[in-house]
Amino acid sequence: MRALFLLLLLANLAFFAWARYLAPPDSGSDPQPLARQIDPQKLPIVAPPLARKKAAAAAPGAAADACVEWGSFTLADVASARRLLEPLALGARVSERQVEETANWWVFMPPQGDRQGAQRKSAELRALGVDNFFVVQDEGDYRWAISLGVFRNEAAAQARLAALRTKGVRTAQVGARVTQVPKVWLRVRGVDAALRAGLRDASQAIEGSELRACG
Repeated sequence: MRALFLLLLLANLAFFAWARYLAPPDSGSDPQPLARQIDPQKLPIVAPPLARKKAAAAAPGAAADACVEWGSFTLADVASARRLLEPLALGARVSERQVEETANWWVFMPPQGDRQGAQRKSAELRALGVDNFFVVQDEGDYRWAISLGVFRNEAAAQARLAALRTKGVRTAQVGARVTQVPKVWLRVRGVDAALRAGLRDASQAIEGSELRACG
């Protein structure tokens, strides 16, 4: 029995030595996994699909922080602009910013001779659906002329004139006139793509107005 026990012990030791030092590596394992990597420091780290979806969903939110100004309007015209914004239900997101602007161009009808002539022409304009104008009463070459809008650049003045032509106004013209005019810009915060489209539609209803990023 003692001899049999020694034989079994020697057999176990021999098997252990063979398995530990002589047997070929298992095909499903790699004894040196780190050494066999190719530029491990250059491997990209890819976020899980759920994390990528959350990041994509949050990205449009940054655009919603945009601020847009619409203008500029005379003190008399800003109420009409605000009415155009009412369907957008902006609430406290819209505010007014008053500035003094230098107007270099205006759309006008030549002097009408006297107060009565200016009143008659004013009545004709209202009959054509034109309400945004005023009669110049200051002493000078343009007394009793009718101003149909003052603008910073000629392009805006020409756009206003073209719109008046479609309403049947025939004697209005564009001219250069440098003057300081109080103007109002409507400032809208939290503008996303959908709201920007709504503001663009509203701006097209007022000739010569423009949308721009808040300064």
